[in-house]
Amino acid sequence: MTGPRIACRPVGSADGFSIRPVADDEWTVIAWLWQAFRQDLAPVVHGLPYDDGRYQTGPLRAYPSPDARGYLAWRPHPNTGRDSPIGFALVKGLVAGPRVLDAFWVAPAARREGVGRRLALDVLARHDGPWLIGFQHENAGAGAFWRSVARTAFGADGWTERRQPVPGRVDAPADHVVESVVGPVSPGR
Repeated sequence: MTGPRIACRPVGSADGFSIRPVADDEWTVIAWLWQAFRQDLAPVVHGLPYDDGRYQTGPLRAYPSPDARGYLAWRPHPNTGRDSPIGFALVKGLVAGPRVLDAFWVAPAARREGVGRRLALDVLARHDGPWLIGFQHENAGAGAFWRSVARTAFGADGWTERRQPVPGRVDAPADHVVESVVGPVSPGR
């Protein structure tokens, strides 16, 4: 079962897109997109593919479960007209909390159209907080993006940012973690 579709219009684009929970038969789509996500992240975390040519996939083993869920953003492909994935978000901590945005990715061709912002806000609004959203120190674009999303989702005083050492990597700069004080703010508050 695919779940509800939420119609969205990206800023600066005439093409609509939808966001829905990952269906049982769509986790292979996440596995493919995960490789693109890890490739994008590789320069920041100094990551390399393993001997089979793939980037690490260990975190995907937690999905799906009662505690962990995924969401896909879909838009008609320009060549086929069929819905095609343009982004994903993985969330864990649904049972005991806090909610953790475990992974987030938007296809390069769909970036700068508002897809990422809409996907992030949609996923945050689906689950009560508190939330933890991490990003790497060296990824300045991610920092600006997540601070902007946090202001919109949680309000100006509804979140903090802290630095957290990278486990097992004393040589790496500390990661940044956006932590909500409350759940997402309702529109109009």
